[in-house]
Amino acid sequence: MLSYKDSLKVLKKTRALLEGHFILSSVLHSNKYIQCSKLLSFPNHASKICNSLSKKILKAFPLVDLILSPALGGIIIGYEIGRQLNTETIFCERVGGKFKLRRGFSIKKNAKVLIIEDVITTGKSSLECAKLVKK
Repeated sequence: MLSYKDSLKVLKKTRALLEGHFILSSVLHSNKYIQCSKLLSFPNHASKICNSLSKKILKAFPLVDLILSPALGGIIIGYEIGRQLNTETIFCERVGGKFKLRRGFSIKKNAKVLIIEDVITTGKSSLECAKLVKK
């Protein structure tokens, strides 16, 4: 598992950790922002971060039946976590402003679903995914 310090090194090396002044979609201000697409442009480094996350997830949630990620941002990270945990991985897409399952994806009743997102600011997408799972 990567330490916090080692994770920061990877994010800095891939230029994914941005420092400055950012106004987040939550309208909060931050002096740091992680641009996941920069990390994901270096698959070997992204794999290290996802491997570390997978170990932490497995420790906290040993029984996961399905991984759900919101399109577009969460798909690659969801896929990689799913690959490392050997767990089925699907994604949802916005249709008419609401997340929906398409492409033949479905969630079985009582499935233990892990929602994987790339960056969380307001948590809106993750909460919408949770509503979709409950429905």
